[in-house]
Amino acid sequence: MPDAIAYGGDWNPEQWPEETWGQDVALMREAGVNRVSVGIFSWSLLEPAEGVFDFAALDRAMDLLAANGIKANLATPTASPPPWFGDAYPHALPVDADGRRLAHGSRQGFCPSSPIYREKALRIAEQVGLRYRDHPALAMWHIHNEYGCHNARCYCDTSAAAFRAWLRSHYATLDALNEAWGTAFWSQRYGEWAQILPPRATPSLPNPGQQLDFRRFSSDALVELYIAERDLLKQLAPDVPATTNLMAGAHWDMDCWAFAAEMDVVSTDHYLIGARPEPHIDLAFAADYARSLNGGRPWLLMEHSTSAVNWQPRNRAKAPGELRRNSMSHLARGADGIMFFQWRASRAGAEKWHSAMLPHAGTNTKIWREVTALGAELAGLAGVAGSTVHADVAILVDHSSVWAQDHPAQPSSEMDPVEEAKRWHAALWRAGITCDLAHPEGDLTGYRLVLVPALYLVSDSGAANLAAFVRRGGVALVGPYSGIVDEHDRVRLGGYPGAWRDLLGVTVEEFFPLDGPIELASGWSGSVWSEVAHATGAKVLDTYVTGEPAWTRNEWGDGFAHYLTTRLDDGALAEVLAAVTAEAGASPAAEAPAGVEVVRRSHADGRSYLFAINHTGEDAVVTPRGGGPVTVAAGDVRVIPA
Repeated sequence: MPDAIAYGGDWNPEQWPEETWGQDVALMREAGVNRVSVGIFSWSLLEPAEGVFDFAALDRAMDLLAANGIKANLATPTASPPPWFGDAYPHALPVDADGRRLAHGSRQGFCPSSPIYREKALRIAEQVGLRYRDHPALAMWHIHNEYGCHNARCYCDTSAAAFRAWLRSHYATLDALNEAWGTAFWSQRYGEWAQILPPRATPSLPNPGQQLDFRRFSSDALVELYIAERDLLKQLAPDVPATTNLMAGAHWDMDCWAFAAEMDVVSTDHYLIGARPEPHIDLAFAADYARSLNGGRPWLLMEHSTSAVNWQPRNRAKAPGELRRNSMSHLARGADGIMFFQWRASRAGAEKWHSAMLPHAGTNTKIWREVTALGAELAGLAGVAGSTVHADVAILVDHSSVWAQDHPAQPSSEMDPVEEAKRWHAALWRAGITCDLAHPEGDLTGYRLVLVPALYLVSDSGAANLAAFVRRGGVALVGPYSGIVDEHDRVRLGGYPGAWRDLLGVTVEEFFPLDGPIELASGWSGSVWSEVAHATGAKVLDTYVTGEPAWTRNEWGDGFAHYLTTRLDDGALAEVLAAVTAEAGASPAAEAPAGVEVVRRSHADGRSYLFAINHTGEDAVVTPRGGGPVTVAAGDVRVIPA
């Protein structure tokens, strides 16, 4: 069990004269920093010319950390090849769907399927591993950085060949591929493997199966790069844990479930989107996702911001106290490490306007005062480390389903599966109910309620998994346009929602996308979507004013399965979720007024910590289950041990 919360951020000493390093480390100690990420973008420093290595500066930086009791997440610098790589191997640079080869000059300038990139990446990773595997500052390998953030898909000829090899391994025969992709449509039937290309720019709509499989292949290519570096480092240092920083909940181009299965501990980055009206709720979704990816075990927040970022149209600075509330929300939802990008704000470069722990203005600043106060507070919460978060409710999410629904030829472009999942999660957040995210084929044992807000695509095994959960006594709520297609994006025939017609006791004959609200008999309203449905065994709980079912409930084994045929407005959705959570026996961690976040972390021995985070401008009273009322001041955070 860890004995402290990891606290710190990315330290990039190569950006600064060496005389500042001592000041950096002294200030880190003042701020309570005990962990930094090092070397993430240092490839051009460590290998200034191909095959020429220079570790002298990194040696001194690592030694300085060790001398001051600060541990390092030591990175392999493979996320940003140096200029010599693009100059020597232009064919290894990424190509977009329009056929443009992208030039070196930013980061992640490589094709994920490039053999020469893999060779050079493994060589520098090996050099790092050999040199530092026994270094006293080393705590963890930080492999690469934000895989696929800018090069999630490459359309070059190398990628095309790798895609064909991937397809051969999955389908074995062209007949099987043609059947899966429905290539009889538009005369697309393939007669030779060599005819298959990535879904490059075409005159009209791409083949949905081709597009879906290319996204799966592209994600797998990135996972394979991670595995290659991880396995190399494991051979050199078997006992040093390895991770890479995902962007769970924000970046959907890689299959986070597949990545997480290969990681010793899940780490993720999260940044508030200033345009969201309640970005702290979006933060909670991402944190719950990271915890779920790690199987409910503690995870690591590798990056977030002390204040503004540099890449949004309006880079909003955080209000006083917001840094603390954001950090404590991640901690409450299972993080055993709270880290930032970055330690010292850059003077030059593309991210010079990104906030940091040590801002441009120095230590006489709001940010520095909040950074040092947070460090002291986290040191006092060392007992939280290693505890876990229990959730009675899970929301099913799957990247393949998101990718399939991303095809442009859909009944309505307004049915956004990610935003709908976040909207259902937000309703639970407001009710104080902690929620996991789960893969449709994952273990649902232990949940009381499973929600399916928007799962357009589901495999046969995923469909059977939900049905078995309900049969055992669980409660499910399925949203519209779910269970529609199989894993190849082929329509499940016989009426919608094909995968779950029997489970739900409902058959839908036609979709009716909306351009305005639709009224329900209860007085609620829906928008965007409606369906012409018929109850074939389910009880109808609400209808449209025209009489067709809008909300149904079907008994299935020992449990119940609910179905919605429209996208309910926020108020109505909250009432439906209140009904199904009560039916399932799921309850909040504490009684709290609107705008107050409540989550409990617990140890196996019964010790627990209730986090109460007041996101409002007024004092609030929180009443833990089995405890007395506690006042949480406006904008404040209380951690209540039990």
